[in-house]
Amino acid sequence: MDTLTRMRAFIDVVEAEGFSAAGRKIGRSKALLSKYVRELEDELGALLLNRTTRQFSLTEAGHTYYKRASEIVREIDNLADVVRESSGDVRGRIKLSAPRSFADAPVGQSLIDFAKEHPDIVLDINLDDRFVDLVEEGFDLAVRITRLESSSLIARRLAPFSVCLCASPELIEMHGEPKRPQDLAGLPCIIDTNGRWLSNWPFLGDGGEMISVSVSGPIEVNSPMAARAAAVAGLGFAILPDFIAAPDIADGKLVAMLDDRILPGGGIFAVYPHRRYLPAKVRVFVDFLVQWFKVRDRD
Repeated sequence: MDTLTRMRAFIDVVEAEGFSAAGRKIGRSKALLSKYVRELEDELGALLLNRTTRQFSLTEAGHTYYKRASEIVREIDNLADVVRESSGDVRGRIKLSAPRSFADAPVGQSLIDFAKEHPDIVLDINLDDRFVDLVEEGFDLAVRITRLESSSLIARRLAPFSVCLCASPELIEMHGEPKRPQDLAGLPCIIDTNGRWLSNWPFLGDGGEMISVSVSGPIEVNSPMAARAAAVAGLGFAILPDFIAAPDIADGKLVAMLDDRILPGGGIFAVYPHRRYLPAKVRVFVDFLVQWFKVRDRD
């Protein structure tokens, strides 16, 4: 058995956080994966995993080996991508990190459409609202919704992004429409605790300066989708990402307001690590997303 096969088995076990989970993911038995990892340890003369009946943990040597082995395997796979691309055959697995709000919103259809159009590419989607370390955690790329700052990553803009203040017509009829951001301090508001503002909502003041309005209300939830549902139900005013609120605004379920007081937005980006060459499968995926959003913007 060659070292590369054992190396891949070790990486699969670590990333799946267990032999059984790794076996289910790649279609191999737990016993076979355990054999490969044991042979790798024998070959290296070092213990990589501390095993118990219920779980395992990486040894110090295991941490070091996992990081370097992951980089080596990615380079080998990327080289294979280059060869396949030259023959018009792009396939493989893309490990993608994306926010839950992106996948749950209508724009998440972009991921489904890509999978349908490229059946030879496995899209391994990990939904997490934190900013993962792409290199350390072995991701090929991530979708990020942010104001992009300086970074060691390469970024490609997919679409603009902004937020909107909105509420249901029934709530506006009951409480009236706020004329200035400060009016929200006395109105029921829905707070998305997943956002960085929490209960201190930023706006543009009368002179164009940034101001902060402290708000409160009946619901605090760490999900923009849940905040949207609460706003549609008439429970309060909410600040929502535009791509989440847009369908309900179009249907008249929500009404946007104070548009001229909303801070300038950022963007939706595909970000990936600096590499000597971008794997063909990743380039195909990013190109697809760029085109998908371009068509959607025209519509």
